[in-house]
Amino acid sequence: MTINPNISALTSLLSEKSRATILAGLMDGKFHTASELAYMAGIKPQTASFHLAKLVENNIVISENNGRFRYFQLANQEVANTLEILMAISPPPEIRSLKQSSQLKKLENARTCYDHLAGRISVKLTNAMHNLEYIERKDKNFIVTPKGEIFFKNLGVDLLALSKKRRSFSHACLDWSERTHHIGGALGNGLFERYMELKWIESKANSREITITPLGKEGFKNYFGIDATN
Repeated sequence: MTINPNISALTSLLSEKSRATILAGLMDGKFHTASELAYMAGIKPQTASFHLAKLVENNIVISENNGRFRYFQLANQEVANTLEILMAISPPPEIRSLKQSSQLKKLENARTCYDHLAGRISVKLTNAMHNLEYIERKDKNFIVTPKGEIFFKNLGVDLLALSKKRRSFSHACLDWSERTHHIGGALGNGLFERYMELKWIESKANSREITITPLGKEGFKNYFGIDATN
């Protein structure tokens, strides 16, 4: 008999390929129908509903009804963080077509990690903020410096409002493709939302893929001094 958490129950859920693909699709932080997730996973809607029921039962996914539709989302940020870490230590996908190769390159460059920005661009931004002394690394978190407080205010990010959210303020989130950390938590989400407001980035429907706009390439260069063209 053991008093430790039953890790095997979680691993058995994730070992099924279609379920794992569904969870990867939900990493965009949005609500999706079973039909949308079935399309992402390449399975029938009935099969997706079966897998989603298992995930809801084990508190990995939550559901919400709206009219005649039922929508699904990852249960919380902790689930998303765990999935991102598992992706970071998992073998890379087997690329079998030019389309897959193109999609992977786009995701590696810029994508959502639940509710914040991830990928090469996010790591570049995090490193730039650290080098410019806007943030400091302390254990598993990033700390905003006095210089950073001025910077984020000028950028239009309300640090006080973000600090009042009932969640981690600014933790170091492991990036699965870059194998290093980017900014997560409330600050990561606040930055993501601000980039969207400024139209520096655009999200793609039913995908984690993020596109950096011409305005974004200019903005990232002017504010952070980084090249966001690739």
